[in-house]
Amino acid sequence: MLIAKVTGSLVSTEKVESMVGHKLLTVEPYRLDPKTRKRLTTTGRVMVAVDTVGAGVGELVLLTQGSSARLTPETKSLPVDTVVIGIIDSIHIDHASVYDKEK
Repeated sequence: MLIAKVTGSLVSTEKVESMVGHKLLTVEPYRLDPKTRKRLTTTGRVMVAVDTVGAGVGELVLLTQGSSARLTPETKSLPVDTVVIGIIDSIHIDHASVYDKEK
């Protein structure tokens, strides 16, 4: 699983029939800053993910990829590789908060 920030949405009017009606988001994976281990930092990559939880721009989300992305009830028959499976409320590393949605 990965941590990512929702950076936008993607609209595709022409796509395979099974993808019609599925919300697509652009997401940017994040990682723990290796120097300080006190904050999250971007990986500099952008990905497209199917949203199964109603995430919005600016939220940190939990992603799953590969064959695991097709194991949710919503995506089991879809040609997808990356899926948003959760909206993150907080992250604690080494007993310290590195992210809190409320702050």
